[in-house]
Amino acid sequence: MKKILILGGTTEARLLAAKLAARGDLDITLSLAGRTENPVAQPVPVRTGGFGGATGLADWLTGHEIDLLIDATHPHAARISANAAEAARIAGVPILALRRPGWAPVAGDRWTLVDTAEEAVATLGEASRRVFLALGRQEVAAFETAPQHAYVIRSVDPIEPPLGVPDATYILARGPFAEADERTLLEAHRIDVIVAKNSGGQATYGKIAAARQLGIEVILFRRPQLPDVPSAPSVSAMAEMVDHFATPVEKRGV
Repeated sequence: MKKILILGGTTEARLLAAKLAARGDLDITLSLAGRTENPVAQPVPVRTGGFGGATGLADWLTGHEIDLLIDATHPHAARISANAAEAARIAGVPILALRRPGWAPVAGDRWTLVDTAEEAVATLGEASRRVFLALGRQEVAAFETAPQHAYVIRSVDPIEPPLGVPDATYILARGPFAEADERTLLEAHRIDVIVAKNSGGQATYGKIAAARQLGIEVILFRRPQLPDVPSAPSVSAMAEMVDHFATPVEKRGV
């Protein structure tokens, strides 16, 4: 059985693991970074935690005789993706990447694109605003430098320690989020600007569509530059690539 390591943390990684495991002819391990305190149940054996950079991951790939590495991490996990590509090169292991397409603006969107949390803070301006932060714990801390705003912060895990600002409301929730529910949330909290990542996919697009309907500004983190490796835009397309990899040459019908 060919051994495959999937670097995950996304819904697509879980779905891909389940789809590949159902074949019965692959030995799948799913690796999670461990940043989420209560990850959802996974369909295959899971390892949790970092590898110690590209060299550590390369050693793990070699030590566990991995035949294929699949990077199915979050589109904004640029460092992990870079380490994965470098580790695959060092270990001489093929690598594929599952990369969902980013969102593209349409008529009615009011987007301002930024690269960092600090740039997002500056874009908010000096006047007090009601801000919906749909970000992870690592990015939220930067907004302490703008305590004049009222924040509604949604995250999968608690923000610890809480943001050092006078007006912050915390919502613990895990997507997917429907557009109608997002519109209700934005209206209930009188939000006038959203700060989010361009994560792509449908699971969290509801807030973007709701913002368009309500005329709300969106400050959106651009997609980071990722390594140039063979990639697929969906679980089904990636499964086809893996099928090609796992099928012996004499059986491919080429």
